[in-house]
Amino acid sequence: MLNWDEYGKDENQTPPIVSEPKTETANTVAEVKQPEPPQPAVSAVSTEPSNIGEGSRAEAARKAVNELDETAGIEELDEMMANGRVQVDQKMMINCKADLNQLVPFKYDWAWQKYLDGSANHWMPQEINMTNDIVLWKSDDGLTEDERVIVKRNLGFFSTADSLVANNLVLALYRLITNPECRQYILRQSLEEAIHTHAYQYCIESLGMDEGEIFNMYREIPCVARKASWGLKYTQEISDPDFKTGTEETDKQLLKNLIAFYCVLEGIFFYCGFTQILSMGRRNKMTGTAEQFQYILRDESMHVNFGIDVINQIKIENPHLWDDQMKSEAAQMILEGTELEIQYARDTMPRGVLGMNASMMEEYLKFIANRRLTQLGLDEEFTGVTNPFPWMSEIIDLRKEKNFFETRVTEYQVGGALNWE
Repeated sequence: MLNWDEYGKDENQTPPIVSEPKTETANTVAEVKQPEPPQPAVSAVSTEPSNIGEGSRAEAARKAVNELDETAGIEELDEMMANGRVQVDQKMMINCKADLNQLVPFKYDWAWQKYLDGSANHWMPQEINMTNDIVLWKSDDGLTEDERVIVKRNLGFFSTADSLVANNLVLALYRLITNPECRQYILRQSLEEAIHTHAYQYCIESLGMDEGEIFNMYREIPCVARKASWGLKYTQEISDPDFKTGTEETDKQLLKNLIAFYCVLEGIFFYCGFTQILSMGRRNKMTGTAEQFQYILRDESMHVNFGIDVINQIKIENPHLWDDQMKSEAAQMILEGTELEIQYARDTMPRGVLGMNASMMEEYLKFIANRRLTQLGLDEEFTGVTNPFPWMSEIIDLRKEKNFFETRVTEYQVGGALNWE
């Protein structure tokens, strides 16, 4: 053990040998080790190599730093800074040449506000009690067969759909959207999609479902597979790492992807399933699963609003892209998505269930389709349709109110701040 006098020395160091007193022998002289002279202190900015505790890796690192080409990237930076500091007017949604690493000054305050709102609305699946759902799901007479099909179909579709959405965000949209504050929100959205996928998995695991059956529905159940295939159609090309915008053709491809992604995948494809599950919750069935869906719906509604703002801003900055052909293709995509969701409703509700039926759901989806069309500045397609489920609008509304599960406030903030009323 070290004592204070030996502080700073290695505890395992071999102690020095103390010489015996000198004897008067002719051939033996005791050797006494002389202390080394003090070494000068090394300057903090010294560039002289030090050998203390260093091996070949440290030497290789020093060599690499000394040989660093300081001109690498200078041309790109010079191009960005050609007009001095980044000005607000230089920032654009796509094909922006301004410094993408510079977050401020903001051009799109709405994008930054959505990032702040999304961050405040943080939640985690484990916070929601699934006990009653487990008991009900395992009970022989807890749910009808039609209700069980609805739960399985929706978990089957959404568990893979949100992974598809996350891949599109991370592999394509973040790279191709060239505005820093919008990228900031896309990062937040990517986290939320991961939480959503986690929530579906948490429901599937809690209920003890056959995971192989549920997670393969997007390939084995026709109404689920068609929706997934339609989504992949518009994401595969721009997810290619070699895909670049900058021409009218590629810019239109990106715009089509954004419309398919935000207006259909997130803006239509989840409405039937969410309405079904939330209707269960209103009837005090599968309340834990329904609460998970309610939180997800709030997130997805903000995603849709953000995406439509991005699309409309691209149209403003690039009016040549929004020609008659693009308008026609946009409307076609929205109507194709509506038809796919109507087919999904018919497949999951062959009979009336949960106070709704396929005909009511069809009218609701046409109502949503009209809304998506008008949000892009296009004409409505379906005349005289109304919302047969007004309570869905109340759930989507972010006002602070007690939710119908009587558990927690729906204007959630961060996970640790969730409280009871």
